[in-house]
Amino acid sequence: MSQLLAKYLIEERGIRQDKVDHLLQRAKESGERMDSALVEHGILAENEMLEFYASQLGLPYESELAKYKPNPRFAEKVPVGFARNYNLVGLDEIAGILRVATCRPLDLYPMDELAGLLRQPIEPVLAPRVEISELINKTYAQKSEVSDEVERELEAEGMLETEFEFDAKTDILNIATAAPIIKLVNTIFSQALRMRASDIHIQPSEHKLQIRYRVDGVLYDVMTPSKKLQDAIIARIKVMGRMDIAERRLPQDGRASIKMGDAEIDLRISTVPTNFGERAVIRILEKNTKEFRLSDIGFMKDNEDIFNTYLEYSNGIILLTGPTGSGKTTTLYAAIGNINRPDINILTIEDPIEYQMPGASQVEVNEKKGLTFARALRSFVRQDPDVILVGEIRDLETAQIAIQSALTGHLVFSTLHTNDAPSTVTRLVDLGVEPFLVSSSVICVVAQRLVRRICKECKGEYVPDERELKGFDLSLDDLEHGHLWQGRGCEACFKTGFTGRTAIHEILPISERIKQQIVEKQPAGEIKRWAVTQGGLRTLRMDGMRKAMMGQTTLPEIATTTQRDTF
Repeated sequence: MSQLLAKYLIEERGIRQDKVDHLLQRAKESGERMDSALVEHGILAENEMLEFYASQLGLPYESELAKYKPNPRFAEKVPVGFARNYNLVGLDEIAGILRVATCRPLDLYPMDELAGLLRQPIEPVLAPRVEISELINKTYAQKSEVSDEVERELEAEGMLETEFEFDAKTDILNIATAAPIIKLVNTIFSQALRMRASDIHIQPSEHKLQIRYRVDGVLYDVMTPSKKLQDAIIARIKVMGRMDIAERRLPQDGRASIKMGDAEIDLRISTVPTNFGERAVIRILEKNTKEFRLSDIGFMKDNEDIFNTYLEYSNGIILLTGPTGSGKTTTLYAAIGNINRPDINILTIEDPIEYQMPGASQVEVNEKKGLTFARALRSFVRQDPDVILVGEIRDLETAQIAIQSALTGHLVFSTLHTNDAPSTVTRLVDLGVEPFLVSSSVICVVAQRLVRRICKECKGEYVPDERELKGFDLSLDDLEHGHLWQGRGCEACFKTGFTGRTAIHEILPISERIKQQIVEKQPAGEIKRWAVTQGGLRTLRMDGMRKAMMGQTTLPEIATTTQRDTF
């Protein structure tokens, strides 16, 4: 197969013979498979490798697995560790044959072992690793929250009966590295990933310890370990984050990187002392190279067309605004992905780097060592960039350098925290930037919020009452289909009626009239009033209403996420 792959690289991809020979020799000497080396070094994308295998082996290839439902028999018969280690997941069954997704078609042992576990014939289907990982998470999402095995081990070692008191005589490190505690904390993390959680809250109260996950922006109580384990769990998390486990009276911040199956996870850990013990919050950042498209994020076609117009500009500032966790960074990645070409030099400064972007040079903020947004941005100008991404404009210095970069011929992307798009330009003026600099550099502002998407498995129609419609100045006659949609709640959505989130947008192009208003220092309300009544601006609530009437989300969800429009 290596020879066929070499022939493909030379004849189809135009790679020189000597380079291919070098790759073959290096793979032979290191024992590494050539296909793995090609993907790892960026010579071939994973999807290109899989398409090559599909054509050579006569196997089907699926670029996306979102349409497949979790296979309950696969989850019952196949241990989750086996599925994750070998990147295998059941798809569907046809004529008694189970189709199984894999990204390593030449690994015969796992497929033979899988056929033995399932006791039925299987047929491989090629799919990208990230798609397989996501379907594995869904397939095993309904497993028990905390395994009985962990609880039994904790009890056997006396950890459920003895309350830990951390004093000078206690070896805290021994407690934090005890096998049952490690297993319990790992279970907390793996369950959070299965539920697609963005944050884990470990919250102590007087008589209990509550583990809560934030899923699709909403907190859910999922676990209640013994209160006696509180200090041990916190100590374990501190060890992972390289924090001072003996210091329990001051807030601390830490970070860690872990691997859960095939997923590489960054953790941002924060602890604060409370009257019932230390509280910890862990932000989960899953590293992946999945490419996002604006339509995947939730841009309506008309909004996407407007936004794409400004992505073609050679200079200026494009700003994304919204609260923490509203998907601003993901949208920026999708926007840059639209213009990411070999002839463009892209530099980013982020805190932290959330996604790996092929073709871009990414820098992570390190304030302890003096690497701030402003300092990195100053050095970027000497790196001959075409496009610059600044994770966030936090102060006047960063804002001034970003504007100067835009005025000297660079396309700059960044984010701010404001309530809507018109408030963003006045926010820059409030930071101390001269109005004429704002008006001459900013070309487009996009406000964004995330709203929960109705679960496709339990989605159903209903006729809303007048009170629900009145809050949006709507009547039944305004509904194209005469009804709206909602989720009834099922196992797939954890009885919430929602699965995943989509974005709503408010796009404000900086027209000549708005530039004049900025220079005149008119308030954000005046700018918004003109933009809506004269400039065709569609507000966040208007965009959300469109999505509710299309069946993507619900009006109550829009009501909790956006403010009522007043002009």
